Amino acid sequence: MVEGFIAEGKREFMESIPFGVIILSLERSILWINQFACEQLFCAREQVLNTSWKDTFPNLLVDEVTRGVPDIFQFKFGDNHFITQILSYGENGRDLLFIFQNMKVFEELIKEMDSYKNLDADLKAIFDISYDVIYVSDGDGITLRVSAASERLWGYKESELIGKSVYQLEKEGVFSPSITRLVLEKKEKVSMTQTTKTGRRLMVVGIPIQDENGQIIRVVNASRDITEVSKLKNELTVMKQLTEGYRQELMNLRIKNEIENQLIYRSEKMKHVVLLAEKISKVDSNVLLLGESGVGKELIASFIHKWSDRESGPFISVNCGAIPENVLESELFGNMEKGTQKEVGRLGSFVLANGGTLFLDDIDKLPISLQVKVFRAIQERNVPNINGTNSIEVNFRIIASTSVDLEEKVRGGTFRKDIYYLLNVIPMVVPSLRERKDDVIPLILHFANRINKKYSMNKKFNPLLLKTMQEYAWPGNVRELQNIVERLLVTVDGNWIEVEQLPDYMNPNCANQKVIQVNHIVPLKEAIEILEKELLMLAQERYGSTTKMAEVLGVNQSTISRKLQQYNK
Repeated sequence: MVEGFIAEGKREFMESIPFGVIILSLERSILWINQFACEQLFCAREQVLNTSWKDTFPNLLVDEVTRGVPDIFQFKFGDNHFITQILSYGENGRDLLFIFQNMKVFEELIKEMDSYKNLDADLKAIFDISYDVIYVSDGDGITLRVSAASERLWGYKESELIGKSVYQLEKEGVFSPSITRLVLEKKEKVSMTQTTKTGRRLMVVGIPIQDENGQIIRVVNASRDITEVSKLKNELTVMKQLTEGYRQELMNLRIKNEIENQLIYRSEKMKHVVLLAEKISKVDSNVLLLGESGVGKELIASFIHKWSDRESGPFISVNCGAIPENVLESELFGNMEKGTQKEVGRLGSFVLANGGTLFLDDIDKLPISLQVKVFRAIQERNVPNINGTNSIEVNFRIIASTSVDLEEKVRGGTFRKDIYYLLNVIPMVVPSLRERKDDVIPLILHFANRINKKYSMNKKFNPLLLKTMQEYAWPGNVRELQNIVERLLVTVDGNWIEVEQLPDYMNPNCANQKVIQVNHIVPLKEAIEILEKELLMLAQERYGSTTKMAEVLGVNQSTISRKLQQYNK
């Protein structure tokens, strides 16, 4: 086996690091390549091992690799820019170690390191100015960080405590009892009085910090000197506020991490959308999300809700286009239903969203007969009581979405101008997938990883297939992409999915397939009218706006309007 010259431990290490690693022989053939490098260079390991670098990658750093001079270079492969370092390797020093990383990832790592440094400096400053002793240990009771007040209250400097076990410090009498020990034993918050070697009495609150599996990974103690008993009550109040602040901050960080794991994006357009969503989440202004069907408008709406002060309240979603008109009013405003013995009240979404966010999806499909009532509910934050007596005051935030041109619907008289301007306080356009091709491959890999885990599979996409899918127009956007990925993974045999297994309409090898098929004979004039009508209906469903329809079909807007009136009679 070619890779046998690498020790097992080294192979595992090189597979685990988030960098591309390639080892080249003296003759510049590929001896080893880790999975990260395969993914970035769109190749399969078994296809490139033992091949010549020059033959396999004829346009990639051939001169630099041939010379074998250790140095740092930059190169472009596909749409990505990389930074690489070539090093001598092996006992004779004539083999090459080729390490590289995506420039975007590299720059982000540098920013994160700077951020962590600044955060660490900020935390240290907070620790050192605190009148309390803030004491942080890991899940084994090893001291990680102590504030500067420890020297005043315990008689020990931070450097004398870090790295030592709380069990050892308790045995030496530095403090008694060890609150960290009690937290680890009881696996819950502990609050009690502690005495120190210097003769002081401290009120200590110990808080366990757990990971997703419920394991304690940190214990944070806040200690305050209560030697003067007369100040005990005030000190306890301040300490509770302090520990609650720490808990809330940790919860906020956890929520942020969960949200960002749901939003898979790399494109600048989506970065702008997410930054704007985070910014407007801090206010209560109405938001109108614009974008084609399937781009993820509801996910953005939930992101805005979770980052807002309403996060602890409900997030209620109502699809105005999926509910029959005669049911939609009771869905929004509630009603009285006849029970077996008495009438049963059913609350509407406006009331259920009280204290939270109400998301009105496909608002353009809201019947004209309901628009006045919805307008008043949003404008006045007041809805009729289902029992017919007093009205109910409600406090909610409205986020609406549409995949069509609402202004055109206003001009056409099918959507009220007042409700349009009420909703359109902050318009946000979520771009279609074909406008953010940089997001296609990350989304494919994300969905594939999730489906592979769900069904205990290990299927992969050929790099050429990934590029083909990236170039596809995706009229159904992210929803269509997710469905295609799942279809390919669960129906294709074997671990590698090839271009040939794509649906015909996506496969470039099927470009000669007929767009229009004729199955039986009809008069030519009738055939032209049928085709024209179907094209108009398809374009209207996909683009909504007559301006966009005219652009795509290659005619002027007045022609589109006239034809629509003709066929909608």
